[in-house]
Amino acid sequence: MARNMHQAFAGATLVGETQDRRQRFSLLLLNLEEYYFEQHTANHVQHKGSRYERKIRGSLKICSKSVIFEPDAISQPIIKIPLRDCIKIGKHGENGANRHFTKAVSGGISLIFSQVYFIKEHNIVAPYKIERGTMEYVFELDVSGKVEDVVETLLQLHRASCLDKLGDQTAMITAILQSRLARTSFDKNRFQSVSEKLHMECKAEMVTPLVTNPGHVCITDTNLYFQPLNGYPKPMVQITLHDVRRIYKRRHGLMPLGLEVFCTEDDPCSDVYLKFYERQDRDDLYFYIATYLEHHVAERTAEGCTLQWQRGLLSNYQYLLHLNTLADRSCNDLSQYPVFPWVVGDYSSSELDLSNPGTFRDLSKPVGALNKERLERLLTRYREMPEPKFMYGSHYSSPGYVLFYLVRIAPEYMLCLQNGRFDNADRMFNSIAETWKNCLDGATDFKELIPEFYGDDVSFLVNSLKLDLGKRQGGQMVDDVELPPWARSPEDFLQKSRDALESDYVSEHLHEWIDLVFGCKQKGRNAVGAHNVFHPLTYEGGVNLNSIEDPDEKVAMLTQILEFGQTPKQLFVTPHPRRITPKFKSLSQPSSYSASTADSPGEESFEDLTEESRTLAWSNITRLRPHEQHKIHKEAVTGIAVSRSGSSVFTTSQDSTLKMFSKESKMLQRSISFSNMALSSCLLLPGDATVVSSSWDNNVYFYSIAFGRRQDTLMGHDDAVSKICWHDNRLYSASWDSTVKVWSGVPAEMPGSRRHQFDLLAELEHDVGVDTISLNAASTLLVSGTKEGTVTIWDLTAAAILHQIPCHSGTVCDTAFSPDSRHVLSAGEDGCLNVVDVQTGMLMSSMTSDEPQRCFLWDGNSVLAGSQSGELLVWDLLGGKIRERIQGHTGKLSAADLTPPNLLFPPADVPFSSRELPVCPLGRGRSPPDPGWPGHLHLSLGLRDVRLQNGSFNFHMEN
Repeated sequence: MARNMHQAFAGATLVGETQDRRQRFSLLLLNLEEYYFEQHTANHVQHKGSRYERKIRGSLKICSKSVIFEPDAISQPIIKIPLRDCIKIGKHGENGANRHFTKAVSGGISLIFSQVYFIKEHNIVAPYKIERGTMEYVFELDVSGKVEDVVETLLQLHRASCLDKLGDQTAMITAILQSRLARTSFDKNRFQSVSEKLHMECKAEMVTPLVTNPGHVCITDTNLYFQPLNGYPKPMVQITLHDVRRIYKRRHGLMPLGLEVFCTEDDPCSDVYLKFYERQDRDDLYFYIATYLEHHVAERTAEGCTLQWQRGLLSNYQYLLHLNTLADRSCNDLSQYPVFPWVVGDYSSSELDLSNPGTFRDLSKPVGALNKERLERLLTRYREMPEPKFMYGSHYSSPGYVLFYLVRIAPEYMLCLQNGRFDNADRMFNSIAETWKNCLDGATDFKELIPEFYGDDVSFLVNSLKLDLGKRQGGQMVDDVELPPWARSPEDFLQKSRDALESDYVSEHLHEWIDLVFGCKQKGRNAVGAHNVFHPLTYEGGVNLNSIEDPDEKVAMLTQILEFGQTPKQLFVTPHPRRITPKFKSLSQPSSYSASTADSPGEESFEDLTEESRTLAWSNITRLRPHEQHKIHKEAVTGIAVSRSGSSVFTTSQDSTLKMFSKESKMLQRSISFSNMALSSCLLLPGDATVVSSSWDNNVYFYSIAFGRRQDTLMGHDDAVSKICWHDNRLYSASWDSTVKVWSGVPAEMPGSRRHQFDLLAELEHDVGVDTISLNAASTLLVSGTKEGTVTIWDLTAAAILHQIPCHSGTVCDTAFSPDSRHVLSAGEDGCLNVVDVQTGMLMSSMTSDEPQRCFLWDGNSVLAGSQSGELLVWDLLGGKIRERIQGHTGKLSAADLTPPNLLFPPADVPFSSRELPVCPLGRGRSPPDPGWPGHLHLSLGLRDVRLQNGSFNFHMEN
């Protein structure tokens, strides 16, 4: 995922005294379906009028069902007083709460109540402390003139809270809210530009997990705005329409009132989720946004996603996320949180055998039908049940189940859902195996999983916040989640879970689970036959809330719908197709290209081959043979640069030297040392007057070939520089300090002194060290590969991430764009060659060899890769196979350069060292060779002549 789904819960897990005071309050401190109206700076006056009088500074927040005081000092607890527990409300010093008021000298508000909650003392997230008994609190507002209005508001809300019927309470609070919304309007002074044209304005609520925040929505010709009624958490939310990528109509509480807006292509978390009071307002806003988006398909179709999944263009994980999105599941709505299946059924073995079908859960059955004995009991009850019948008394997804899994990262959500308490310690998410066993055997537990089980963020499994979640009956404290024996760590558990989800068995049977949850077995006779019948209220169309006249019944029904769980919107009414091939290669075409196969309907390839890419196809690349070999370094060669004429070859090495070799005289002409640390890569600037080298000493060196001396030094990083690129007077440097930096610099015309002036234009930040970078032909895109296997595609014009893809299980050794910039190829220590689509960020194909591929060259279709064993492997991407193996060296290949008529591969003919310092360049991420190993340069003059004949290139071998 581009963004982690956990950010839907951002800001809800703040602990420790260093946090900003303003972050302590959140809407999660309110009850479910409660609104936050306004706040006033005030003092909480303790022991008013006595010698012990004390004032605590803070803010008084007026909510629809409570009064909340948030002290400025985080050592003090937040105070929450439920209005239903208030006995008297009035100005301080008055005898009654309901008398007519006169102007007060003091700004004091008196609350007499029977119960109060103390929350987040010292800013620690913990169960709420409750104090009972008759008490009086006095709050002095900074603006004393506001006291009368605030007291009137509190009395009105107090009357609503004390009504006997829940429906009457809701109706009165709704009337108060709508009155406040009607008295206010969108502040047009907040438009980004005075030239913006207003299209429409209406009332709505912003939806986040467990809470909704009322306000005003406004759309202009360029922006979408939401202005919260209470100004929380900020006065305005603004989205530029140009940034919108996807919009979806949503049902909220089974009502067609929601709209979700995404500004990123494949992000499961939206930028804004709005719930409208009128369906027409929702539809009108949707229309305005969709009309604005010139090339925008407002809603993807399930059928289109299915076709991509069948052909291997979407992984199982990606496809399930798409289906959840299309079926109204959203990270912002816990009653409709994305649902994922249990796929592994073995949580007791020491090893996870993904080749054994017995390892997996039966995906053709709902969780409730996996245990035959329990199913028989449920069916007996079902047959005896009056209409409407249902087999399962609880759902497979609900807010309680979602927070059961996420309590360690979202404790405040759990406290909000359960009235300030955590669940019983023995009922917490303590163990993967225990949870699975309870889902198999429990009388009322039929829950599935959430996407986090197949993601890469382990925080929901680890009690990193050190929360006090209680003590179990055996005496042990609830802490980290206990993992199955086959998982060595939380990271290993998630990795193996992902492997299981993408395994052949799951890929062959996933359509059966989709039938149950999103498809033809979700409803009706097919659902009965599949033992897949839940309570009628969980289904779309199961109840029409507008037809219920009794307000109490309507509120109770809505509460049940929101808390019980909801079945996804049905996407398919016929059986879901299976995936096409067992290995799910996105291509199965023969490697030879012909017009007939390319133009045939229904066939796809990585490249819609342009005339240029056909022309550049390496038709004779498999005929490469070694031609010359020269030993010039003491240690491994790490980079190569060839002059435009092809007469000189420049190499860098771990022996800390830059060397210049003459191809014509076959002699070493120069050897330069800039420091005593390894050099990691090199390149020639345009004009072949300057060679640039990167070093493990954190510097980049500029060497003048004409003057034979160091021209300049760029001290640009805090750790080793691993790779450099140059284009159009811009230098791109990657480093183990987790950054890629973009510099502007004009090479000196007269390299006699320091004349380079480098300005830092951009800094592209990563989570870990960067081992390789590459530019596309136009230098508008950059791809980087990290030590942890992540490939990131950057838009250099905006210095922004387009896609971040976890491609490899180890270090990314090399990356490159295809000639038309539509795809990225990456090679890793895991032996994989992966192709990623630049536009969508999807992993289109993955080919695996039995050894790491350290470096490669490619034309968009064929790949010439240098392997661990020293072989040159010619890969056919279209056929997904190795076409030729060419013995190049006796040891590991580390770098390659193709500058017709030269093809150069430096080797690293040495075993791995035990030291953890990677080689940078094109052999990034490797440990350095043992000291003293004599490096050499292998010069293959295989592409001797290049002649254009009949529209294609032929490469003639030199014998």
